[in-house]
Amino acid sequence: MKRITIFTVAAIGLFMMGSGCQQQADMESPAEQTNEMQTGKAQTMESSEMMVTDAIAVLHPTEGNNAHGTVTFERGENGIVVCGLIEGLTPGKHGFHIHEYGDCSAADATTAGGHYNPEGVEHGARTDEVRHVGDLGNIEANEEGMATFEFTDAHLALDGPHSILGRAVVVHANEDDLTSQPTGAAGPRVACGVIGIAE
Repeated sequence: MKRITIFTVAAIGLFMMGSGCQQQADMESPAEQTNEMQTGKAQTMESSEMMVTDAIAVLHPTEGNNAHGTVTFERGENGIVVCGLIEGLTPGKHGFHIHEYGDCSAADATTAGGHYNPEGVEHGARTDEVRHVGDLGNIEANEEGMATFEFTDAHLALDGPHSILGRAVVVHANEDDLTSQPTGAAGPRVACGVIGIAE
């Protein structure tokens, strides 16, 4: 009986020695294991955020308006490719911007805040070197009230400090004159949608 016990203890000792790092990981306290899991989760989240290549905003009309549509954002070689189809507009040009907050809950979408302007510079045209990150100029609706557009913008980003994820796309009732401060005198907001990650 003593021999069997000695053999069993010796076998367990050899097994633990052979297990090496795996056995050490198994012996970590629950708190240490939780910390490692949280760290791993954070790293995974950071990696997934860095890998975002596509985003989308579904626009809904503000109170008393009919404008609605979809805008997509795709990472391209020279910036973010912006594509959209918006219907229910009055014919002509309409200010088209990214606003600071992803909140379209107010009837007039004022909860979306002002133009997204992390650098605190003046309002300008989409082609200006100095402009709000959210200044995307105008879109133009045809006689049927439909606007389709595609352009590439080097100021926009889907990650980092100037990421547009979680912010709002806003279409205005009037044309952005591209010079008036701080909004280009584009008038009321006729449609609003929050930018989210797309598959």
